[in-house]
Amino acid sequence: MVYPAKRFCLVPAMEGVRWAFSCGTWLPSKAEWLLAVRSIQPEEKERIGQFVFARDAKAAMAGRLMIRKLVAEKLNIPWNNIRLQRTAKGKPVLAKDSLNPYPNFNFNISHQGDYAVLASEPELQVGIDIMKTSFPGRGSISEFFHIMKRKFTNKEWETIRSFKDEWTQLDMFYRNWALKESFIKAIGVGLGFELQRLEFDISPLNLDIGQVYRETRLFLDGKEEKEWVFEESKIDEHHFVAVALRKPDGSKHQDVPSQDDAKPTQRQFKILTFNDLIASAVPMTPEDPSFWDCFCFTEEIPIRNGTKS
Repeated sequence: MVYPAKRFCLVPAMEGVRWAFSCGTWLPSKAEWLLAVRSIQPEEKERIGQFVFARDAKAAMAGRLMIRKLVAEKLNIPWNNIRLQRTAKGKPVLAKDSLNPYPNFNFNISHQGDYAVLASEPELQVGIDIMKTSFPGRGSISEFFHIMKRKFTNKEWETIRSFKDEWTQLDMFYRNWALKESFIKAIGVGLGFELQRLEFDISPLNLDIGQVYRETRLFLDGKEEKEWVFEESKIDEHHFVAVALRKPDGSKHQDVPSQDDAKPTQRQFKILTFNDLIASAVPMTPEDPSFWDCFCFTEEIPIRNGTKS
């Protein structure tokens, strides 16, 4: 007897994902918050419940929901079967025993200011960071720069201070910071990395909102790291996002956009609504009304100086 050849299921091609969610404008109703809580793992619910400020709780919740949405919709793993873990450095990862068709699947999240953001790639190492330009909580901008002096190289400080306007200097400071954090998060080393080992040759100096740029170059210990590509964009007037990309083995690859592509591409970040976040959600735990009561008693944000309007 001749048996028919076995048919193997083809894994659908997955493209890179760039999502953002506006935590700052999200004022969850009781029903929304309790549904969100039921849609994450119990240990994450406990962690979110420990935040002092509602702003931080909302950002952390959005991050968890974005990760689960990503895994459910891009890897076709049922929401209630998704198991997320954390590395020793605290980075969220998909459990190793998950049915993941992409061995190099990588994602990273960041939340700061008014947004939570996510970047994911099926075959690339990825790190993301978002920074909101805002006045220092105490003291002047020059005093703030003095305190942070050791975080950047002399050349980076020259670039930051090349602008006459202090607000524009602060803008460039946070852009540099986002770039460094995106690299550190991509390699997963945590807080122990010496930031002055990194030097970014930033280009262009001005970014248009909604465009994506890949011209900035990285130098590590004085040597250019050509296998790394950094996507830079502004979600709005105050928020910089940097995405660090590299092949896991450190080699160049056609999937990594070339730094020679100087023309900005169309906007890649998709702004999600709460309905987008929970579109594939499956509640996994019973409703806990007390979690809403605790959330209502938290302050939205600590008192500090705001952004320039």
